Amino acid sequence: MKDYLRESFSYFGLYWRMLRARKHTTPVYKRFGSDKEQYFLCYKPEKVRSDKVIIWVHGGGWNAGNPRFFDYVGQSVSKEGYLMISLGYRLSPKNKYPAQIEDVAKGFNAVIRYLREKNIDTSKVIVAGSSAGAHLTSILCYSKKLQEKYKIDISNIVGYVGFGGPYSFREDQSKTLSILLNQLFTKGYDRREAEPVSLMSGNHIPMLLIQSRHDGLIGYECAEDFKRAADKVGNTCEIYSVVDKKNTHSWYTAGLFLEERKENKTLEKFYSWIDGI
Repeated sequence: MKDYLRESFSYFGLYWRMLRARKHTTPVYKRFGSDKEQYFLCYKPEKVRSDKVIIWVHGGGWNAGNPRFFDYVGQSVSKEGYLMISLGYRLSPKNKYPAQIEDVAKGFNAVIRYLREKNIDTSKVIVAGSSAGAHLTSILCYSKKLQEKYKIDISNIVGYVGFGGPYSFREDQSKTLSILLNQLFTKGYDRREAEPVSLMSGNHIPMLLIQSRHDGLIGYECAEDFKRAADKVGNTCEIYSVVDKKNTHSWYTAGLFLEERKENKTLEKFYSWIDGI
């Protein structure tokens, strides 16, 4: 309960920092579908410091947020010298699952086509997501069934990073997550078809799961469940436990990009892990 209250009280500080976030670049806007949420933003760094491309999917409980709302994330990552794509998707409860994963899959393919048309190297792609976005991107990277259905080529994905993802739908999940999942799925939908743990298949993509024991919304056990599933099929998985003081869900899954790399250990871990693979 204490961590839940800390999470709830953190929103004002987060929004205040978001309003004050500086812009360093103007992203390129590209649509990949007819719905207003089916688009992505491409952030090009002023000075490229990495040969890796980061494709990032936002959180928001599957029912809120879009790449424009999380503009500060793209600004922060591109400032560090990485080319980043921020990918949007249709939201619940208006659009029930699997609309969200369909958009992430189709959007991913659209992003790769766009980058290649621009002669941008796509041989080293990092897929990352926060919260609901971690849920969706983990399925993109580790569900062979989804990859075959949408013709997703994962050969150039060299790493996956998930921030605070609900990788397993546990019976002891929080009330908030239970409500969000009820909004996401139609009544009677087999939720195992959307549960990353149940969809795990073996492949070459190493993963970094960033999770906090003081999240307030998503249990640390979700990351542990996902690691066990990864270990079972031989996938490389590391869990990083957040040690920063701002360790509640919204702060460490997205708010960390409002801070500097030198002052946030989780942000430093994110970049150093990417640079090291």
